[in-house]
This record gives sequence, structure tokens and C-alpha cells, in this order.
Amino acid sequence: SFGAGKIGYLAAFANAVALGVTALLLAGESLTRFGGGEATHYHEATQLAVVVLAVNFVCMWLLRPVNARPTPGDDDDVNLRAAHLHLAADVIVSILAIGGLLAGEHLGWTWADPLAGLLGALLVARFAWGLGRRAGAVLLDMTPDPRLTGEVRARLEALEARVIDLHLWRLGPGHHAAIAVVADPQGRSAHTFRSQLSGLAGLSHLTVEVREAPRDEAAESPVAALTRKSASV
Repeated sequence: SFGAGKIGYLAAFANAVALGVTALLLAGESLTRFGGGEATHYHEATQLAVVVLAVNFVCMWLLRPVNARPTPGDDDDVNLRAAHLHLAADVIVSILAIGGLLAGEHLGWTWADPLAGLLGALLVARFAWGLGRRAGAVLLDMTPDPRLTGEVRARLEALEARVIDLHLWRLGPGHHAAIAVVADPQGRSAHTFRSQLSGLAGLSHLTVEVREAPRDEAAESPVAALTRKSASV
């Protein structure tokens, strides 16, 4: 109904699932390596790991997000950040693998390679959890930005109306939708409240419902109104 802005978040969530599965497979393979098995060709494996590290590092640099440290209100491309995190996980795993292979080849620490795999699995799982939570929050229409919600509420209450209900959710990067229900003792139209919110950055779709209310009731805070109604009962 609101366009295809969430496709990127769906792709990011799928990427998080893929990272989670990768972490499980990596952990399982590392645990089996602790028990011995086939001999490891350290030299050839190290050369391959170095090539993979170089390719992943270049790709990670090319797909680097604009904001290095996102905040809850950021509207950057989560799908791009998901790809960057996936490549970052590959880079870290490659570095750990190279360290484990070198330790096994030159120091005889046969346990170093599977231990590096377990550490890499933990890091990949951590990336997957963080990315899945962020993308899942958007897919479940959770409140995207408390600052934007507070600004919408403050602008509506500046017209001396009482906000009965307010919901905000993200439609896509940089785009949000809002539904507001206000009680207005002056009986003004919804256009008045829509104009009050015009020009608010990030708000692309707005629905306002206006209900008439007595002046004394509209002036009350929600807590005071609830206390008054409870006392009357």
C-alpha cells in the first residue's frame, strides 16, 4: 500500500539469516576439526585465505556506508549496510583463518585453526543478530525514531489540542508515515493539523483524525483525564 520501500529491509533481514546460518556451519565445522580428521594443507590454505581477504577487503571498502556508526534514528540504506557487514564478517574470518593456519604451520598448533573458526563464528553470529534486529524492527513497523515522534507530538500539542493516539513507522530510507488522532475543542479541520506538520523532514505520509472535545477536557493532560474518569466511576 505504501510502495516498495521495505524491499531493502527484507533483503537485509534475509542477509542476517544467511549470516546466522553461516555462523552455525562455521562453528560446526570448527568443532569437528578439534577431533582431528584429514590433514590440513597449511601453505595452500594460507595462500587462498590471503586472496579471499584481499577481494573481500576491496569489496567492503567499495560498499562502505555513509554513517559508520548508525543511531536508532538513522535512515541510511540498511540493505547496503547489510552487504557491508557481510563482507566485514568475511574479512574478519579470513584474518582469523590466516592467523590460525600460520600458527598451525610454523608452531605446530593444530588447534589454532579450529579455534579461529569458532571465534569467527561468534563474530558472524553477533553481526547477524544486530542486523536482524534492526531490519526486523522496520518490517514489524516498530517506532522508528523517538525524536521524530516527539517532534510530531509537540507540533500538534502546540495548537492546544490533545493527542489521543499517535503511530509512526518507516516506509523506506528517509520516509516515514504517521497516523494521529487529536481532540480539538475548537473543531478545526484536519487540514490545520496537517499544515502544522508540513515541512517536517522524513514525514512522507500523514493521516490526521480530528475529534471534537470540550475545552476543559482538551486542556487536561492524558493522566489527569484518566484520573478524573476513574474518580467518576
